[in-house]
Amino acid sequence: MDYSTILEDYIFSLYQSIGIYKPDQLDVETIAARLGVVLEYDDKSSKSFELGEIPFIVLNNQFIPQQQWQDFGHELGHLLRHCGNQTVLPSSFREMQEWQANNFAQHFCIPTFMLEKMMFPWRKQEVIYTIAQVFHVEFTFAAERLERWLRQKESLYFYEKMGEYQK
Repeated sequence: MDYSTILEDYIFSLYQSIGIYKPDQLDVETIAARLGVVLEYDDKSSKSFELGEIPFIVLNNQFIPQQQWQDFGHELGHLLRHCGNQTVLPSSFREMQEWQANNFAQHFCIPTFMLEKMMFPWRKQEVIYTIAQVFHVEFTFAAERLERWLRQKESLYFYEKMGEYQK
């Protein structure tokens, strides 16, 4: 039984629509251009906003490429999934949007459809290292994504077995 979340399906469709199929195609500049996002760099915090109909993402130029890629995923999550000015929202709503953007970044930077095609070593630390290297993310980011993916797989397995038991 195959199962994917709405977010995973959305990201799969997004990448397919811009011709991105493999991890070696995951490039901030290319993706921004294909999505029509103006990308700029500054020495301040990363952020996203729209000027009229034009979406912008500003990345911190002091960050290492892995941090910039992760921030790009986070900020793109805001652009694609949220609207309005976050600074005027109640703090609980702002926290929810930050959680959503972080979740989007996890799935965007390490897409499930690419992750599931990989061959992994046996040791967990080596798996995390491989994910970090292949998807150009920080080790801690890769570790969190792996844990989420494994929990999802365990849940799916559990519910499949429960379905078999109830028959």
